[in-house]
This record gives sequence, structure tokens and C-alpha cells, in this order.
Amino acid sequence: MQDWWQVNFPQGRQNLIITDAKGYPVQIAYGEKGTGKPLILLHGLGSWSYNWRHSIKPLSQYFRVICFDAKGYGFSEKPLSRREENGHQVLELKRIIQALCDEPPIIVAESLGALVALGLAEKYPQLIGRLVVINVPIFAESLPHWVMGILAKIPLEIIQTIDSLRLAYLFAPIVREVMAIERRRVLFDPTILSEEDVYWITYPFIEIPGSLVKVTEELQIAIKEIENFQTKKPNILTNIQSNLSIIECPTLVLWGDQDSWFPVSHGEKLHQHIPNSRLQILQNCYHDASTGAADVVNAAILEFLKDTNFC
Repeated sequence: MQDWWQVNFPQGRQNLIITDAKGYPVQIAYGEKGTGKPLILLHGLGSWSYNWRHSIKPLSQYFRVICFDAKGYGFSEKPLSRREENGHQVLELKRIIQALCDEPPIIVAESLGALVALGLAEKYPQLIGRLVVINVPIFAESLPHWVMGILAKIPLEIIQTIDSLRLAYLFAPIVREVMAIERRRVLFDPTILSEEDVYWITYPFIEIPGSLVKVTEELQIAIKEIENFQTKKPNILTNIQSNLSIIECPTLVLWGDQDSWFPVSHGEKLHQHIPNSRLQILQNCYHDASTGAADVVNAAILEFLKDTNFC
């Protein structure tokens, strides 16, 4: 099968070294296509740049589209010798923008990536020109899927052992089948997920050691945050919620009308809290909007950027 990066980006997969939140150099995998104002596509938890496969070409006709895999995801470096702290993604996103963009970019972000983008917009407003967030876990009170809950409770040392033994590689057909079933459950039309899609979605977990460990680690951070939120202990989720009103840049909130993970009422609430925002409900759309409603999402992004004089 052809290399996905080579097929979708003129220079294929490129690598960028940034300093992570703990001060260590870390390698970030990215690709770019098109010219003009920079537009960054930011994936969610357990995903990588492939999730934006239906948006890269359409948006690159108008912008310099940049896709990157966050630290620990996809083809980016997975530092296993040190533990992450909540909030590291915001600082690392800041450093990626500073390294790749010579002007404030458009950020289009989905799910957990959108939560990171909101955090960035609050702390570093000068770094964002326009913001598009899709199905954000901003008001989440629990992990949205039972599998996430199970992974979050397994000691990380056990996950590391499973990963080091390459069990996902040894049982690749089973891994692909299980993940295909789960990914189809977040699509309004599950038949659109092809065998090639399943191959690439699961590729990092099967072929790249450390992928399962880092996703599990992020899930454990997320569940701890939710527990702190519920018990009113200090947490980043509450901080982001409390500061939504200070977000300055024009913001588009997109939400699937049938998102079973985070209900559309969360999108309406988010829109009410961000002064310079607009809300668009995506019809017949579950949680995975970048796949399940790609054409509508792309059209909404372009219309929003045109209306706000950024296209």
C-alpha cells in the first residue's frame, strides 16, 4: 500500500523538533499542502493526521494546510521514559505554531484537539487568526466510551508490557476488526469506512511501538481531570470553561446532531459562552465529523472564513 504521507503531501512526511512541556526535544511528524494563509488541522484522542484525509485537498486549494501528529500520536515521537502532565498539549501546540507559521493560523480542531485549541485561544490569543472547533469535550462529565474507561484503569506498566511484546502486531487482524467496529459506531453511515481506512487508522497501534502506551496515558490524565472536576479540585477543564468568554478570535462551533459522546446541547452552551462565535449543527452526524460529514464540514469552514474576511 502506498505511503499515505507521500500521496497527500508534496514533500511527504516531514519532521520538526520542538521542546516539549517538560523541556525535552521531541520530534513531531507533519505534512503540508497548498499556499496562502496557514491552516492547521488538529486531530483528537487516539487519532492522527489521517483523520483529516477528506479535508486536506479541498482546503489546500485556498490555504497552506498543515497536518501534524501530536506528541505521542501517529508518527510523532513517543517518549516512554517520562510521564505527561495535563496541559502539555497547549504548550506544545504553541511551539509548533511558532515553528511553522509566520502569521496567526486558522486552527481547525476536533474532539480533544478542539479542547486543546480552546486552551490555546485563552492563553495565547495572539497565535490564532480564526478558530473552528468540532464536537469538543468541553463539558464532559465522564469518558465517553467504556473501552476508554477500561484502558484508563489498567496500570500503565501492564500496557507497556503489552506494547513491548508487540501483541498488537501479533494479533493485527483482531486489532483492526475491533477498532473498525468501534470507529463505525461514531459514524452516521458506517459503510463509508473502507478497509484502507481501517488499515491506516490502526497503523500506529500495530506498527509503531509506544502508541498504545501514550494513548492510555492521555486517557488516564483525562479521567483524573474529570474526577477532579467532579470533586471540585483544581483542574484544567474548569479553567478552560471559566475563561471561554475571553476568547477573542472569530470562532465557528460545529456539532454533530447525533453525537452520542457529547450532546448537541454542549455545542449550544459553548456557543453561548464564546462572544464572537457562531454555531452550525451538522445534520445526520455522529462524533467523527471529519470523516462522517467531511463535505459539510469543509464547506462550513470555507464559508466561515469567507464571511470573516479570512479567505
